Amino acid sequence: MIHSRVTSKSQVTVPRSVRAALGVAPGDQLVWHLEGGQVVVTRAIEGSDTIDPFATFSEWSDELDSAYDDL
Repeated sequence: MIHSRVTSKSQVTVPRSVRAALGVAPGDQLVWHLEGGQVVVTRAIEGSDTIDPFATFSEWSDELDSAYDDL
């Protein structure tokens, strides 16, 4: 079993063996899925919705996105 600790700033170190299994390096993003009281952590795939911070907002649309193009 692999353990890590949550710091006072709510940060968690991903253990070396988990980083190796996921193939992640500094700067990579992780995706956290809550599934029935458990958490499943996966590596975010570049170009997928898992990396888009607005993908979880159903209110967001291409029309809203283009409204901010000139900012």
